[in-house]
Amino acid sequence: MRTRFLAIAALVMVIAAAIQLWWDSEPVTPVDMTRRAEVKAPEAVPAITYAYLPQYSHSTSYLRHRALVEYLQKSTGLAIRQVFPDTFEAHRRMVERGEIDISFSNPMTYVLLAQSGARAFAGIVEPSGRATFRGQIIARADNSAIRNEQDCRGKRWIAVDPYSAGGYLFVLGHFRDKGLSESDFAEIAFAPGPGGKQEKAVLGVYAGRYDIASIREGTLGILEGKVDLSALKVVANTREYPSWVYAARKGLDPDIVRRIASALFALSENDPEHERILAAAGMRGIIPTTDRDYAPCRELFSKLRLDPSKVGLE
Repeated sequence: MRTRFLAIAALVMVIAAAIQLWWDSEPVTPVDMTRRAEVKAPEAVPAITYAYLPQYSHSTSYLRHRALVEYLQKSTGLAIRQVFPDTFEAHRRMVERGEIDISFSNPMTYVLLAQSGARAFAGIVEPSGRATFRGQIIARADNSAIRNEQDCRGKRWIAVDPYSAGGYLFVLGHFRDKGLSESDFAEIAFAPGPGGKQEKAVLGVYAGRYDIASIREGTLGILEGKVDLSALKVVANTREYPSWVYAARKGLDPDIVRRIASALFALSENDPEHERILAAAGMRGIIPTTDRDYAPCRELFSKLRLDPSKVGLE
């Protein structure tokens, strides 16, 4: 036992001596602590910013428009970066400040953006084949007390956002046409938190927290597989309004707008690759449009007696 211990001790001494020899052979590098260099963080590569109004969660927004943004980069040769505002109001403010170059928004939000100089240049063709869309009022299918708009009186209503077109303003106008005003509801709430507001409005009714929800046409299809759609019913649809719109912020180089518009208009559902891009984004096509095409939305603001510059700010 003693012999074994002495052998191990000897091996340790040999290893220690070898380490010391290696250490002593390493050259000593002097360090001058009086010399300092400032290290700068790398600057972001300039890019055109593209934002989808956050009606859905950021992950859904990314997945729906990722292929479209990649297509635009390839087709135009421009660096384009998708950004993700947390709220409808943040989206509007970022366009005003020039932080969003290309805005994809609902037409009512566009009317607000136009006040800061943004201008429409393209609109979408919906999966239905129309260049218009509607709002919807939904309730639980097992709620037999709600069969039409009049049955919504005195009920708890969850809407998407004060800026939402199909998810609030279209439906508010529809209720006004049916003789109901905001005071006729037990509660009007807006979906909480950043992004994902359409989903949250649907889930509010699905879970029984609210009696009715207002959403944009097409939302239920987005949620297929996430909720049991047979548990929900559409109580009513609003009239149709101009569909979602692409707008360029004030001061954006007209040549950049022209190049992006040309690429968007070139997308065709007859091309398999283009069809994949359009389908992912929930579109059938993209067509030219101008500010004048959104007169029905301005008329709705007037009918509701809402000052567009104050919507969502009360």
